[in-house]
Amino acid sequence: MRTAILSVINDLSTDRRVHRSCLTLKKLGFDVLLVGRKRKKSLSLEQREYRTHRMFLFFEKGFLFYAEYNFRLFFFLLFRKCDLLLANDLDTLLPNYLVKKLRNKKLVYDSHEYFTGVPELEGRKFVKNIWKYIERMIFPKLTDIITVNDSIAKLYKDEYGKELTVVRNIPALQNLKEFKSKEELRIDAGKKMILLQGSGINIDRGAEEAVMAMQYVTNAILYIIGDGDVIDILKKMVKENKLEQKVVFILKQPMFKLLQYTVNADIGLTLDKDTNINYRYSLPNKLFDYIHAGVPVLASSLVEVKKIIQQYKVGEIIENHNPEHIASKINEMLDNREQLIKYKNNTQKAANELCWENEENKLINILRKYA
Repeated sequence: MRTAILSVINDLSTDRRVHRSCLTLKKLGFDVLLVGRKRKKSLSLEQREYRTHRMFLFFEKGFLFYAEYNFRLFFFLLFRKCDLLLANDLDTLLPNYLVKKLRNKKLVYDSHEYFTGVPELEGRKFVKNIWKYIERMIFPKLTDIITVNDSIAKLYKDEYGKELTVVRNIPALQNLKEFKSKEELRIDAGKKMILLQGSGINIDRGAEEAVMAMQYVTNAILYIIGDGDVIDILKKMVKENKLEQKVVFILKQPMFKLLQYTVNADIGLTLDKDTNINYRYSLPNKLFDYIHAGVPVLASSLVEVKKIIQQYKVGEIIENHNPEHIASKINEMLDNREQLIKYKNNTQKAANELCWENEENKLINILRKYA
């Protein structure tokens, strides 16, 4: 049996894109090993159909973290049996590429975002140049490259002249009959549920404005489920503005448990700002999570997001990030019950088209060459 090793820099617990890639490789007959890291606060991994390995690192962030992970990943891959390497994002590409060259292995690269355009690199010219150097050194030499949407594929094609395969991060169809009620999840059933979920609730994702908007929203509670760089800031804002009864924080949840909360929401928020090239062309996972859970969406006017919202008529678009404007859109959606039901019904058609069962074929066409 041929062996495939996938590597990613996160802790594996909530990365559904990589999980789905593993299952596809398994379907094609590979023995699959997924490699990531283990943090002090990492969730336990549920039983999976493939092997996993998480490395505990001495450093949690910054240059030393990336250096340690890449160094250890290189030696891990160097001495493991494998036939195919699959690197997820630029922060795992260098060790994978070096092992590919040294051991004459096959390599597939999956770029989950336009990595050198992330806001974390803004204003950090030296660090950004290092990542850009690595990308320019390796990217043109790759054969099979995957990314998450048409806009990012075009950016890379314009820059490197390479054709990328777009495999969107879309969930599989779900059996929603098995999920818990609001009461079972200890959610206030007497009020509408506004949901903002994600494992990257960071700066410029619109979370701060969503919290402040709750000052003007009636008969609803905002549930923020997940983690990210701004969670502590959001909690401080809630306390300072006396919004404890209108904003609830829930820790990051395993994939299936998160979905139990999502299906109970009345509106799902995805409010990323157009402050950098990576966000401008992003297509957040939570958009598809909301659609598959039958939840109408309130979204910011980003290129790829707006295209989905308008094509399938599953929600509304905000015109700006003023908290009062966001609140007015939420109130309008909640007050117009008839329109909200239409959006909810439209999510069913959208989910049937925008599902992993359809999207997976593009990934299979690439990976079957190595089976």
